[in-house]
Amino acid sequence: MGEPSGKADDGVPPSAADDGANGVPGAVPEGGKKRSPNRLIVDEATNDDNSVIGLSAAKMEELNLFRGDTVLVKGKKGRSTVCIVLTEEATEDCNVRMNKVVRKNLRVRLGDLVTLSPCSDVPYGKRVHILPLDDTIEGVTGNLFDVYLKPYFLEAYRPVTKGDLFLVRQ
Repeated sequence: MGEPSGKADDGVPPSAADDGANGVPGAVPEGGKKRSPNRLIVDEATNDDNSVIGLSAAKMEELNLFRGDTVLVKGKKGRSTVCIVLTEEATEDCNVRMNKVVRKNLRVRLGDLVTLSPCSDVPYGKRVHILPLDDTIEGVTGNLFDVYLKPYFLEAYRPVTKGDLFLVRQ
């Protein structure tokens, strides 16, 4: 009758019975549902490159990724794109940093979840078909290829996916 609340006859004090795995409050107990290591929370990028995402060094090691590797990033509604992964020290292990252009291509916002997977078999494109958006070239004169696209793609490894939008600055 004088037993404390909790489980009867298990030998565990009531305060320890409420703790998670390894006695740490809030930790996921064994057999509990834990998020996959390649599912990450979207965070704002520190650089403004359309083809780069940033991960912490620990997360890159956990996912067996190296600086400069190509990854497939999956967002909402079946949207995906290909990016280059770089190390960013200020990034938390559960986050991935990407700029506004990449987020728009994936149809995600800050705080949403995305899935990363290594993508080592990205073929080099011999030709790409790029169309400017109508309202973005109003008042622009000259050869768009020489002024904008050639400097953007020349001497740079930029993976692109069909249907992606990207921002090119002069």
